Amino acid sequence: MLERITVFALNRPRTVIGAILLLTILFGLQFPKIIIDTDPENMLEASQTDRMFYDSFKKEFGIHDLIVAGIVDKETVFRTESLEQVARATAEILKIKGVVIQDVVSLTTTDNIKPSGGFLDIHPVMREVPRTEEAVAALRRDIAENPFLHEKISSADGTAVALYIPIRQKDMSYRIAGEIKEILKRELLQGQTFHIAGLPVAEDTFGHEMFLQMAVVAPLAFMVILLLVFLMFRRTAFLLPVGMDSMFAVIWAMGLLIGTGHTVHIMSSMIPVFLMPIAVLDDMHVLSGFFDRYRLVGDKRRALLEGMRPLYRPMLFTSLTSAVGFASLALADIPPIRVFGLFVAFGIMAAWLFSMTMVPAVISLMSDEKLKKILPTGEDGRVSLLDRFFQPMGRAAFTRAKTVLLAGGVLVVLGAWGLQKIEINDNPVKWFKKAHPMRVADTVMNRLFAGTYMAYVVIEGDRPEIIKNPDVVSYIDRLQAYLEADPVVGKTSSVADIVKRINLVLHDNDPAYDIVPDSADAVGQFLFLFQSSGDPGDLDNFVDSESRKAAVWVQMKKGDNRYMQEVEDRLTEFMRDNPPPGGLSIRWSGLTYINKVWQDLMVSGMFKAIAGSFIVVFFLMLIEFRSIQLGLLSMAPLSLAILLSYGLAGWMGKDYDMPIAVCSSLSLGMGIDFAIHFLQRFREHYRETGDFEETNSYMLGEPVRAIGRNAIVISLGFLPLIGSSLTPYVTVGLFFALLMLFSTLSTLFILPAALRLAGPQIFSRR
Repeated sequence: MLERITVFALNRPRTVIGAILLLTILFGLQFPKIIIDTDPENMLEASQTDRMFYDSFKKEFGIHDLIVAGIVDKETVFRTESLEQVARATAEILKIKGVVIQDVVSLTTTDNIKPSGGFLDIHPVMREVPRTEEAVAALRRDIAENPFLHEKISSADGTAVALYIPIRQKDMSYRIAGEIKEILKRELLQGQTFHIAGLPVAEDTFGHEMFLQMAVVAPLAFMVILLLVFLMFRRTAFLLPVGMDSMFAVIWAMGLLIGTGHTVHIMSSMIPVFLMPIAVLDDMHVLSGFFDRYRLVGDKRRALLEGMRPLYRPMLFTSLTSAVGFASLALADIPPIRVFGLFVAFGIMAAWLFSMTMVPAVISLMSDEKLKKILPTGEDGRVSLLDRFFQPMGRAAFTRAKTVLLAGGVLVVLGAWGLQKIEINDNPVKWFKKAHPMRVADTVMNRLFAGTYMAYVVIEGDRPEIIKNPDVVSYIDRLQAYLEADPVVGKTSSVADIVKRINLVLHDNDPAYDIVPDSADAVGQFLFLFQSSGDPGDLDNFVDSESRKAAVWVQMKKGDNRYMQEVEDRLTEFMRDNPPPGGLSIRWSGLTYINKVWQDLMVSGMFKAIAGSFIVVFFLMLIEFRSIQLGLLSMAPLSLAILLSYGLAGWMGKDYDMPIAVCSSLSLGMGIDFAIHFLQRFREHYRETGDFEETNSYMLGEPVRAIGRNAIVISLGFLPLIGSSLTPYVTVGLFFALLMLFSTLSTLFILPAALRLAGPQIFSRR
């Protein structure tokens, strides 16, 4: 059946190539419809509970995602010249389209609460630039004395000031950050630097840089693949079918994705880089078989048919298992990951179809004279470089089977041990290399200030005005103190801080009154004074209009999942030991928390998907080999490769993050490719000879050469990713090269050794 497809392509090569070209053009015409989405928050379904709660929370409390800009002076920013510069820069930033002007936190826009003859004096921290040393010192003292402001808009050592810039939409952050950079560049004084941090700008910057780097990395990967194919065969003629297969698979997959109305997200932007090396796997087997057969028979049609005959079933099942590995991502709870997995699976099967039809059709149209010149016929007895490497390896594995399997057992133990050391953790800021301005800004700003990672504790009562209850306000105050005892938490802010500050100020800064009053009337009056004397919108960020809900702002110095989880656990611990007053419920929200939610869902979804597809792949192996023993044996190299790769990651202290999770699906489909080809070819030849040793010698010829060629192309084809400034691409490039190395070595060592010892029993039963 499968051979008929190739025969049809050989009989009507121009028809086949023309039809594929026409379909490719139709898929390519979908590209102008592309819609790009760079928001990691869309990793969650729009209807996901935590995401819906975060959206409603932001609307109810007037909360917006923040960009944090900092100006750092090697001496001090508290001098007239520098403060003038800060005031000018702030005024310019307020003019940027998309900035929520009324909520900008800075020296010139944020109110300070001070005593004034028994009344409240609420006005901006810096109404005018101080001109004397005494006035500058008074400004610095005012900031230091106010818990709301200290280490928030000014660093403790006075060398830096910060601006917290809320934006209307997160997808504006890259543009707004760029405009802020231009303003700060113009205003910088000698000896000063500036930094721009915050999760929104980090995520949006990653999205923009990702697409720019894909435009570089994808063509580079394509060129590397073609170069490797040339080095494998030393024949430029073979580059055409391989190049067409690789490009067309990408165009079909991306064209279908765009044409069906899906957005191109962070995940789906990586489809070209994943598909191009995978797409040539079957081509390498076809070319390898044709290359070796043509030199013997001298007839291209016969060489193609004879070379491909033992490959049909292995190529079909390797493509199916690879597609299943990616399609398993459809079980994940993350929409972009589902889209990524399904369309890569489609691209893999399209590439298989091209290998069955277009590649032989292109070869059949090549000139016989040129082919005979570049592929001289006759057995020349030459031993290739691959033969010199793989043949001693295969013979050693076969003759020393027990030693090899014992060593494999030791590696299993080491891999399992390392696997237990892996921690599930991620942080979008760490998607940039350490020298990237985003990473540098993150380090500097979180060292100098209370933290750029925002999370919120939302406290909701069962009736209006409950938040004004002194017991509730005191509980919030104790909750904040408990959270701030964690070094990761730089500062918390809430209605309790406002009440305590007003109580203190109305009593002439007597420390005895830095407490929550025990009267509900006093709490209500203090909040009314604050709202009527200052900006009414300031209170809205902490208490809703009915005083039924309150928000505690939690500034964190680190945004890793594990740190967010630690702070979350700390709150749970506090609530366990200090149950909230009756009628209160408490839950988390905020961008840092949302990131933890989608990444946790991704990890659990990946595990579910991989477990399911592992079972499906095993059943495919049972169908392919019609033997439980061969099915289990085919899974052994894959299992060992995955165990070694992830075990090594654990030993090296590499976190299980987004790129590592994505690689897990890639590893399942690709890792078994070599085992299928090895076992299928071994079984077919053993049926003819009935001699294990002779069959092993046969395998060390063309079959192992094809596996070796594939291993080199697929491993090195991902390596251009390591040149990226974005760590997820670097991780995918290195990790997958490592995975393919382990998969190849496992296949070429474990399978010959296992067949030497268990082969007679397996095949005798059959």
